[in-house]
Amino acid sequence: MDLRVLTEPQQGASYDTLLRVARAAEDLGYDGFFRSDHYRAGGVADGLPGPTDCWTTLAGLARETRRIRLGSLVTPVTFRLPGPLAIQVAQVDQMSGGRVELGLGTGWDAAEHAAYGIPFPDRRFDLLEEQLQIVKGLWSTPAGQRYSFKGEHYELTDSPALPKPAQSPHPPIIVGGRGPQRTPRLAATYASEYNSNFRPSDQVADSYVRVREACEAVGRDPDTLTLSVTMVVACGRTDAEIERRAEAIARKTAANQMVLRLTPGRLLEKLGEYHAIGTRRVYLRTFDLDDLDQLELIASEVFPAARIL
Repeated sequence: MDLRVLTEPQQGASYDTLLRVARAAEDLGYDGFFRSDHYRAGGVADGLPGPTDCWTTLAGLARETRRIRLGSLVTPVTFRLPGPLAIQVAQVDQMSGGRVELGLGTGWDAAEHAAYGIPFPDRRFDLLEEQLQIVKGLWSTPAGQRYSFKGEHYELTDSPALPKPAQSPHPPIIVGGRGPQRTPRLAATYASEYNSNFRPSDQVADSYVRVREACEAVGRDPDTLTLSVTMVVACGRTDAEIERRAEAIARKTAANQMVLRLTPGRLLEKLGEYHAIGTRRVYLRTFDLDDLDQLELIASEVFPAARIL
């Protein structure tokens, strides 16, 4: 099983903090370091010292890490036009030597958009579908050829479709969500990975069934789509250690955030439970970025067995 770290820096983190966590994750053997793409803190967090831009951050990390996969989970289509987004991600992929992945979603926080003067249109699923087509189209157009697109929301005319990413045919694209119909279809049609937010395993399994059916409906082998889940973990050897970590998470996020309070052994069992329904990648959603000890604990006591699931 592939284990990745997912950070939420809008809750309060500088670039230096993110660099420290990314390097620690790489040194400890995690497979990926991902971050959300938000500009406004949610829940009870004050957001200090202020927002960091997702793709600016990833560009920096691309030059300051060596092995670990890097990406967004997820970039809202409302934040960037698809042409410039394709250029940004392709350039960061080059800067990293081919280690970048793009999670793309509709965006959901209307107050965040209002706070920074970003339009928050209706029909964002339509925007998402067109952006998925355009980004893949720009990356996949052979060098020397032009790319054009005419949709309801975007139009590109004779684009040189440059630069090209380092990865061939293009960086992996991640689509996620709980929608029962459209999200599975978009994932099946355009994505390398389908991600489910954390829910009980039977509910996640239902989502996986729908996305596999969507793959079959478009003539795609369902086994070519990686299935993943995110989870928030307070992991410790003792009840006191677990509770201390859960309280630290609560100070950084919304009060209703679902937190799994687990020993390393129970975390391994939980990973096995999700592996049994088809999960092959887990994002450990990390709010307390000062607690590198938890990352080390999971790496030392959970990794060896989780790797062979």
